[in-house]
Amino acid sequence: MQTLDSDEVSIHIDASPEDVYAMVADVTRTPEFSPEILSCCWLDGATGPAVGARFKATNKVARGPSWTNTPVVTAASPGREFAFSRTEKFTGTIAWRYRLEPEGTGVRVTESYEVVRPVSRLGWFVIGRLFGCRDRRADLRIGMQQTLERLRECAAASPRGAPSAER
Repeated sequence: MQTLDSDEVSIHIDASPEDVYAMVADVTRTPEFSPEILSCCWLDGATGPAVGARFKATNKVARGPSWTNTPVVTAASPGREFAFSRTEKFTGTIAWRYRLEPEGTGVRVTESYEVVRPVSRLGWFVIGRLFGCRDRRADLRIGMQQTLERLRECAAASPRGAPSAER
């Protein structure tokens, strides 16, 4: 049976911590970066990142149907950290985090996850059989690498981290 605990990936981006934070903390932009996110929208009147704000995310992996979840923002420190936690029936609770540290003329961005409540046996069955994910740990690591590369590309194309509609 598969297991998850935690992992992280880092990358240097030639942009300010504030500009990169603006990109990752605007969850409506997440589909530009993450290979598994189809859409995100703020809920309950929220219009931006704040601790306690909720958003709806629609996810999809290579095989199987899409699904939604409702993460909650757990950290929103401009230029330093953006984090959220998502709980799904049978698939536990995972805390996702972006840490931003000034580095030279840019920023070191670290994306990480930590399993707070583990995936159940039924959850692993669904993940493996219905969605075809045989090594979820490797899938998530590849996804984090792709997310950070895409974030770097967007920052390079838009030095101010402006939403794509404003470019």
